[in-house]
Amino acid sequence: MAFRSIVRGCGAYLPARIVSNDELARRIETSDEWIVQRTGICQRHVAAEGEYTSDLATKAAERALAVAGMAGSDLDLIVLATATPDHTFPATATKVQARLGMRRGAAFDVQAVCTGFIYALSVADNAIRAGQAKRALVIGAETFSRILDWNDRGTCVLFGDGAGALVLEAAPDEGSAASRGILSTHLHSDGNGYELLYVDGGPSTTQRAGFLRMEGREIFRHAVKRLAEVVDEALSANRLGADAVDWLVPHQANRRIIEAMGKRLGLPPEKVVVTIDRHANTSAASVPLALAEASADGRIKPGQLLLLEAMGGGLTWGAALVRW
Repeated sequence: MAFRSIVRGCGAYLPARIVSNDELARRIETSDEWIVQRTGICQRHVAAEGEYTSDLATKAAERALAVAGMAGSDLDLIVLATATPDHTFPATATKVQARLGMRRGAAFDVQAVCTGFIYALSVADNAIRAGQAKRALVIGAETFSRILDWNDRGTCVLFGDGAGALVLEAAPDEGSAASRGILSTHLHSDGNGYELLYVDGGPSTTQRAGFLRMEGREIFRHAVKRLAEVVDEALSANRLGADAVDWLVPHQANRRIIEAMGKRLGLPPEKVVVTIDRHANTSAASVPLALAEASADGRIKPGQLLLLEAMGGGLTWGAALVRW
């Protein structure tokens, strides 16, 4: 029997502390107007001292499991997307596994920076399709505040901390794009863009965590091109037109990129899930955070078609089509 992955629940967690643009303007040479005009960001959440990526991930996971009506012991796979793990090793996912009471299967991390959640979703979906897992937890969790140079106004204003999670369950694949579940996932990377967005540290090079460095204009240029390509690829693979999409749930990196993708699909602004104004760029957590919010407030309805897309360091990019 062929299987596909059905979304059973989603959850999110944001740290309590909120840092406004005005607060940042008191520390560095910037302003609320400058940040909002260029990015669409008004504020971001920042993890408290002693609050780690595993803590954010666990709380988001618990909420997703509650919505799904499941316990951690029901799971047989956890895939956690993060570029800011608690430790170099072991995988942060194994910490979450222990806290949730999951005693079988496997738990591991995936690292594709801002595209990480799409990569993790693809890995979990493929495991379900192959019969290797029946219930999977996919998490995107980040504490990017720990790798920011707070004196670099070009990067420190852009990012925030948070976590989002989805619970997937195997169901018979009816072979139709009209049926619920993950229709397809599409992943890409191009290592020639490695130095456009990176952290200038690591255990093999400097033996320190390092700080995030980015060529913003180049990233913007690549994002518009690559995201358009992968969106077309996802729709074509399912023999669907842009008019079939009910919701665009994009990576929350820049308001202008989000708006450009919405226009390309012919979607009105109210059909594009936007959280960047309140969350900033939470890297691998941004897509599941947006999904959890739009699901919880009732915007996303059963049977609707969702297009998820993201681009990040690597360079990496990807998309997924999901029938809710």
